[in-house]
Amino acid sequence: MPVIKRTPAPGESYDATAKPPPFGHELKQYFPLEDDYVNLNHGSYGSVPLPVTYAAIELGSVIEANPDRFMRFDAKPLLDKSREAVAKFIGAETDEVVFVSNATHGINSVLRNFEWHAGDVLLGASTTFSAVTQTMQFLADGPVHARPALHIVELNFPRTHAEVLDAFRAKLRELKQAAAGTTFTDVPPLSFGYAAASGTEKGNKIVAVIDSIASIPGVLMPWKEMVAICRDEGVWSVIDGAHSIGQEPNINLSEAKPDFWISNGYKWLYTKRAVAVLYVPKRSVLNLISPPLAMSCVSLTIGWDRNQSIMKSSLPTSLYYVSPSNARFAAVGTNFVNQHEWLGAHDPIPHITIPDALAFRNWLGGESAIHAYCNKLARDGAARLATLLGTHVMDTSGELTLNLSNVLLPLPVEPAPGAVYTPAAFAQIDALFRRRLLFDHKTYAGHWYHAGGFWARTSAQVYNEMSDFEHVAKAFIAICDEIKETILAPKAEAIP
Repeated sequence: MPVIKRTPAPGESYDATAKPPPFGHELKQYFPLEDDYVNLNHGSYGSVPLPVTYAAIELGSVIEANPDRFMRFDAKPLLDKSREAVAKFIGAETDEVVFVSNATHGINSVLRNFEWHAGDVLLGASTTFSAVTQTMQFLADGPVHARPALHIVELNFPRTHAEVLDAFRAKLRELKQAAAGTTFTDVPPLSFGYAAASGTEKGNKIVAVIDSIASIPGVLMPWKEMVAICRDEGVWSVIDGAHSIGQEPNINLSEAKPDFWISNGYKWLYTKRAVAVLYVPKRSVLNLISPPLAMSCVSLTIGWDRNQSIMKSSLPTSLYYVSPSNARFAAVGTNFVNQHEWLGAHDPIPHITIPDALAFRNWLGGESAIHAYCNKLARDGAARLATLLGTHVMDTSGELTLNLSNVLLPLPVEPAPGAVYTPAAFAQIDALFRRRLLFDHKTYAGHWYHAGGFWARTSAQVYNEMSDFEHVAKAFIAICDEIKETILAPKAEAIP
């Protein structure tokens, strides 16, 4: 295949046999960030390492040299290679993994493929990402005969993992008790004690959307234990793992056994954007067969692949869609992989260059080394930031923290909603933070309202050092002072 060659710029390539620079600012040469920009918000949009970008440029020249040959013959084997690499990374089988453009896309694909009926229950949390919450609301606004009831479990932080699990379990049982007249027979294949009913698609169901790492605030959730609760309660688990892959170590989905799991590659895995992973396990249904009266035992048979059978169509619907009314459906099922590999002519480069991102991570030292550095910096950096701001960190135990940390900003904490912050003030404060951070202070970190106050959410990455947290502290102090002197001035009496 012809390749248009050019000399790579500094940082666009590396010697895989040589030792990499130490973590910290020396690694900034491998990221295309502006020289004077301090990025403490890698978790939102990522930053593609230059070697991955350069690999994508080379691949682009191959594609454009003969688009027909590449798309008709070369693309699929390369996509399969990427799926195989990702599947190994997350502890799954290759054909349980497909690519979508982002986590919101993947969650939409899953939720819109469920056959919803009146009496179904859809459960989210107060920390669920807003676009996902809106998707759930859209489904709850559907026709009465096909409308799930949307419920929310309130999760204000800080709180321990044990408290999260107690609240989640209690909410599920509360919902079941409130729907005492409804029989939930559409349950996941692995639900304990539900084998006889599992796979009754026309029955009612409960579907729980669970964050693995919440975005606002940025906290690690006990999602694996929440999945286990779902199995105990006969509830479908849909894991919003937008922040997981590349940040969370030891994911191992074959052990965790969620029913569906979606994660963005571009946030923490160093892939290009428009890369997300959708995991739908191959999970057969155990059906109990009633024996003849003369028999004293009950036999078990393996039914169809229940989880992937739910995913009848990709989003959008692909050329490779197979109608359940088609006799071919019995042989190929939903054609899960082929549907997602060909959604029409699209750019395959982001997905095909995933192995380049993984290779770069391995060169840096591998997952354990990356996690150890980023996790320690996230915790130490948050403590330093809190000291400089004169406030406190959200997570004092470390239980909630991977590479994201949360620190209270020096603004009023209101005792009740609306006591200090009006809707107009919210919009003005958010706009001021964005503009001042990016244009005046050449930095960025997340800033969110949660549980009565404004918090900074910082991302620790391999190119960050403690001085970056000190830089963003100066920026937040100046901006918060401006907010109190201007936007909140009429409410000065409410400021402690």
